Amino acid sequence: MKSQEPDPNYFSSSSSSSSLVSSTKWWSKETIAIVTGANKGIGFALVKRLAELGLTVILTARDVERGQRAVESLSEKGLPVNFFQLDVSDPSSIEAFVSWFKSNFAALDILVNNAGVSFNDIYKNTVEHAETVIRTNFYGAKLLTESLLPLFRRSPSKSRILNISSRLGTLSKVRNPNIKSILEDEELSEEQIERFVGLFLQSVKDGTWKSQGWPEIWTDYAVSKLALNAYTMVLAKRYEGEGISVNSYCPGFTQTSMTQGQGSHTADEAADVGARLLLLHPQQLPTAKFYIGLDPFVKSNL
Repeated sequence: MKSQEPDPNYFSSSSSSSSLVSSTKWWSKETIAIVTGANKGIGFALVKRLAELGLTVILTARDVERGQRAVESLSEKGLPVNFFQLDVSDPSSIEAFVSWFKSNFAALDILVNNAGVSFNDIYKNTVEHAETVIRTNFYGAKLLTESLLPLFRRSPSKSRILNISSRLGTLSKVRNPNIKSILEDEELSEEQIERFVGLFLQSVKDGTWKSQGWPEIWTDYAVSKLALNAYTMVLAKRYEGEGISVNSYCPGFTQTSMTQGQGSHTADEAADVGARLLLLHPQQLPTAKFYIGLDPFVKSNL
């Protein structure tokens, strides 16, 4: 799947709001963006960044009180954003959110699937909550995306889906060639991705997951991101040439609650890159790419 290279001169190296505004700016207040899991961390930082740049942003969070506090903190900075409660692991919550969105907005331009969970400490690995991790990080993002797809604007500026992922979710982390081959199929389908996930959950139930060649670090989280990355590829292929760009972005080792505050850079720095990727000029916007780290022009095929 071929795409044009982003123009490195489109964005300056400055992280100020003005650095993302140029003569080729395509977005406006009418550009609608949804960011899930956004009451803190990278999600919150992305909402703030996009609001600074003048987009209309919808912040979603599972916890109403925390979500409202996040919105209030942005409002105090002169950055009004919209809020609606959303638990991506709950289909009824997704249904309620989509219904609310349809009642309040004409169309959608940007979706950032950021909501995710992990129950592992940095140096520990347990699969005790594997079903919750998979249901939230993969199935939740997938169901929300599929529910919102009919609402994307499909304008010349192209709609954008960015799945916040991890380099833990790369095929090199899978040590079992038979399992890896499922996702390596050139005609990969959603059914094959779900089969891959099902095999993992079955191995967890059987107590055989450690010996079957699954990723060794944060195993359940890694599998959820493997599935999400694969879904990114399938979705990008499905909508190639139809006005929707679908990519994944691994922000790297970021200082968030998931890493217990450890990391090589802040959530704001990761969000600045995420905003750059989301707002690439339509003629320079690729699809089916996996971006890694703080250099927005370093990417690899999924």
